[in-house]
Order: sequence, then C-alpha cells, then structure tokens
Amino acid sequence: MPKLKSHSGAKKRFFKSAAGKWRHARAGKRHLLAPMPNDRSRFLSGKNTLNRTDSKTMDKFLPYK
Repeated sequence: MPKLKSHSGAKKRFFKSAAGKWRHARAGKRHLLAPMPNDRSRFLSGKNTLNRTDSKTMDKFLPYK
C-alpha cells in the first residue's frame, strides 16, 4: 500500500498533546487587538482541544503524527 499524504494546512495548525488529543491555537489574535478586553486576549492566547468528531477527521488528515 502506498504512503499517505499529510494535509499541508493541517500540518501547520494542529498538533497532538501528550495525552494524544488534537490541539490548536484559537483564532482572533492577528489584528484589531487594541479595543479587545484583556481577559479576552488572555483567553485567546490559550490552546483549544478538538472535539471527537473533528479528531477523527484530523487522524485522516495527519496519519503519521
């Protein structure tokens, strides 16, 4: 069976945690940050975990991670 290709966009945006769950950075931290409340900025700086359905898709996108 031939090797599978990884999804190029997913490679740049998602990674696996030590527990094996898919993590990603939250959107909304690129521009227009001055009027944003500080608690919102701190919330967006953290990482988020994918749900079970999206994790199955990510396992297909990145088979070797």
